[in-house]
Amino acid sequence: MDVGTELSTRLGSAAPGLNAGALATAALAALAVVLVPTIWLQLRIAVTLVHELGHAIIGIAFGRRFTGFVVRGDMSGHAVTVGPARGIGRIATTWAGYPMPALVGLLMVWSATTGYAAALLFACLLTLVVVLAFVRSAGTLATVAAAGVGIGALWWWRNDEVQALAVVSTGLVLLIGAWRHLGALTSAHGRRDRGSDAAVLRQLTGIPAFVWIGTFVAVLALATWEAARLLLALS
Repeated sequence: MDVGTELSTRLGSAAPGLNAGALATAALAALAVVLVPTIWLQLRIAVTLVHELGHAIIGIAFGRRFTGFVVRGDMSGHAVTVGPARGIGRIATTWAGYPMPALVGLLMVWSATTGYAAALLFACLLTLVVVLAFVRSAGTLATVAAAGVGIGALWWWRNDEVQALAVVSTGLVLLIGAWRHLGALTSAHGRRDRGSDAAVLRQLTGIPAFVWIGTFVAVLALATWEAARLLLALS
């Protein structure tokens, strides 16, 4: 089998074939990751990674130059984009962080329930390979590399059912984790943080931070609703 045929096989769509029991297991696994403190402390960096890449991707889409990013295990991090200090591009770039894990989580659930899990995994793998050039700390490099190895293995040694369930579980972790991430922003400490995304948006626009937080909540709620609808349609 030549390389082109092999790659086509790895990228091909497949019927999800997920039953209610398997989906329930995936949902419980996702809940355990987010709600069990010892597990969450180890894996919450995945939500931070998607958050920071959300800033980068939207910044690039609005013509800003992405120069690097850092993620940390305590859910903090930062992505640096260069461009005008004010304007719609800066606002959109700053806003994108909190909604992005929920939107990516929804995309993962959609891909797994429609047979495109393999294609999405490949796209994620390519994205991580590209962003390796922009990491700015050893911990960030280790996080991106570990994510890349896991995604690459899941994509290459393809088992359609395992692949779909893993993608659903990861999508739900991002969705539920996005709510927990947002909860940290609305905590007493988060409200006092003048460097938070909501606080920066207030400084850029004059619109109160709670309004921006409301937009985050709206996006997360819509993404959660749509993901639940997709999963319930299979059960």
